[in-house]
Amino acid sequence: MSTNVLRTTGGTSRSSGAESGGGWWVVRDERAVRIETKADTTAELLADRDAVREAAASAESGTPVADLVALPPVTTPCRVVAQMVNYRSHARDSGFTGEIPPTFFRKASGSVSGPHEAIVRPAHVKFLDYEVELGLVMGATLPVGTVVQEQDLPRYIAGLVLTNDVSARDVQLTKTQFYESKSYPTFTPTGPYLALLEPEDFAHLLNLRLRLSVNGEPRQDRTLADMIVRPAQALTLLARFQTLDPGDLLLTGTPGGTALKAPPKPVEKIGALLPPALKWKAFFNSQAKNPHYLRDGDLITATIATPDGRINLGEQQTPVTDAS
Repeated sequence: MSTNVLRTTGGTSRSSGAESGGGWWVVRDERAVRIETKADTTAELLADRDAVREAAASAESGTPVADLVALPPVTTPCRVVAQMVNYRSHARDSGFTGEIPPTFFRKASGSVSGPHEAIVRPAHVKFLDYEVELGLVMGATLPVGTVVQEQDLPRYIAGLVLTNDVSARDVQLTKTQFYESKSYPTFTPTGPYLALLEPEDFAHLLNLRLRLSVNGEPRQDRTLADMIVRPAQALTLLARFQTLDPGDLLLTGTPGGTALKAPPKPVEKIGALLPPALKWKAFFNSQAKNPHYLRDGDLITATIATPDGRINLGEQQTPVTDAS
């Protein structure tokens, strides 16, 4: 069974107003036991798995999870890499047909934020979108040239996190600029839990169900069975040109249901005949009528778990606010 780890900061509890100590904790149901470790970073914690196991086996009653303020369990700076259009349902929404080439892009690790921290929409962004994604947290160095088979995954992947690849679509589309559009501060909510996996857990990955709602309205709901390029293949392709180290984060794509969707084919063909400035003006005029883009005051709720609860990455609740 996987072990859920929580990272916290010292300060005042969200629920009780009590003082809570910072550090790393093993979560057991509704309570958490402190991990006796000197680790400051995720990589250092992964190197101290004995301390995690001792906390998991401890007879201590622990502290109520509700009394702890969660930080992202992936510490920064680190590499944050993401896969593009990696679910069949998302490919359909995006208007792709035929074979889709595997594509990666980078996000600034400064975009990583807490699981309950507000997502801040920059003043110039009008079309803010959500993308619930499974994050793979590296547990060992993946050198350039590595070929990863399914049975090798426990060697390289230490655990999983729930993430949201928040996207400024007007920046992404008009500039064809993924790095900027997805790297603003708070654009990668991460956590609450880092689920550290045992080798036998990897056989259950395809049962993981990704769900996201906005203000209680379901928007995304798919399992990893909808994924196009699965983790072992993704790591192999990434290792053609990129080294990854312990504590680095790979976002594995989002299922269908995002606010952005491709226009109908007849409209797309007409748009292709227009000068770029007119094409984008027409496209965004139509997008302005789409009520699914995120707005000030929205609340995003996201979860990733297997139906049997064997792997459960917790619930992420992130309000949306406009930059002041």
